[in-house]
Amino acid sequence: MLSDKKAILGWALYDWANSAFATTIMAGFFPLFFKQLWSVGVDATVSTARLGMANSIAGTTVALLAPVLGAIADKGTAKKKFLFFFAYMGVVMTSSLYMVSKGDWLFAILLYIFGIIGFSGGNIFYDSLLTGLASEKKLDFVSSLGFAFGYLGGGLLFALNVWMTLRPETFGFADAAGAVRFSFLTVGAWWAVFSIPLLLLVKEPDQKSEVKSQKSKTNAVRAGFTQLRNTFHEIKHLKTIFLFLLAYWLYIDGVDTIIVMAVDYGISIGFQSNDLIVALLITQFVGFPCAIGFGWLGGKIGAKRAIFIAIAGYLFVSVWGAFMQDKNEFYVLAVTVGLVQGGIQALSRSFYARIIPVEKSAEYFGFYNMIGKFATVLGPVFMGGTGLLVKAMGYSSNVASRVSISAISLFFIIGGILLYFVNEEKGKEEAEYLSEKT
Repeated sequence: MLSDKKAILGWALYDWANSAFATTIMAGFFPLFFKQLWSVGVDATVSTARLGMANSIAGTTVALLAPVLGAIADKGTAKKKFLFFFAYMGVVMTSSLYMVSKGDWLFAILLYIFGIIGFSGGNIFYDSLLTGLASEKKLDFVSSLGFAFGYLGGGLLFALNVWMTLRPETFGFADAAGAVRFSFLTVGAWWAVFSIPLLLLVKEPDQKSEVKSQKSKTNAVRAGFTQLRNTFHEIKHLKTIFLFLLAYWLYIDGVDTIIVMAVDYGISIGFQSNDLIVALLITQFVGFPCAIGFGWLGGKIGAKRAIFIAIAGYLFVSVWGAFMQDKNEFYVLAVTVGLVQGGIQALSRSFYARIIPVEKSAEYFGFYNMIGKFATVLGPVFMGGTGLLVKAMGYSSNVASRVSISAISLFFIIGGILLYFVNEEKGKEEAEYLSEKT
């Protein structure tokens, strides 16, 4: 299998495209606008609960659908069709946020939920295209290139949108709220335009089972459910894949917990919101070259060893975060996260791609993304529970918050230990045996 440079570029540009949603919408402006405009006059705890419920509904929906969608796409060779269905669902929902009126929190929540489903659902099929895009030697580099483009593209648009909100008059807006509304349109346009190269340049391998008629489409759906049931039985016997997914669930839970709780933690220990936005931008732009660097490192020392280095970096972050005192330390922490975040995400994806059957890549990446969606379930609860327990013991809220962030180190330690026992060569043999069997 020879790598096609144009196809690889087209594939990586999709990460550039949809990462704008992750940065500007999910991490940046939606939570802020939801609390200050769409839930105006509502108690802060109520608006937080609503937002948390929206994230949970979207995440659970994608997690439950992911393996089923993957199985159907594999049977019908429809990965790109599914990808663009979900991508443009996300584009339409994101752009529609521009129309949400003040106080209309329910409409905002519905658009946000379907936007996340579009974003996450598209990623299932985006990830699955990796196995047919590059040779085994280039998997680490290509996977890392996608994340690198995502950091750079998402970071650039987010920086522009932040600039618009800080200097609205420069861009012809009456106030910051008008700039934020317009930013929703920029994300939708950015996502749509930069998805086109994947559509044009990435070819999906033809298979005999390709669906052409409505009847065969129905058969593909039925066959997809049958394949899904069979794969549940297969995974129980594919010990390498099962062990890796368990390890991945734990250490990526730690990663995602730090991502989603970093701003809340920073505010809890007294940092200003502007400082936190700067830290987020630092992480994005540091992540761009470092994701590529980890791809190179994975090619030199192996993806598994490079993942261990990234886990060690997160261990450092979770422990050091408990002791930091000023915003400069927070910026250094943001740099550290940027150094390893893209690497651990990209190399986990490429490592997994090596140990799964190629002809079932969408389905197996469905399971992979399902694990990723459930990854933020345990960590935040564990972090919050630890803080409450420490505070109940008589310590201050500040101390409780600091202990809670350090408790996340357990996820990296246990996940790293399990990863140590994952045998890549054995995983390849299991995948080859399964491919020959089917």
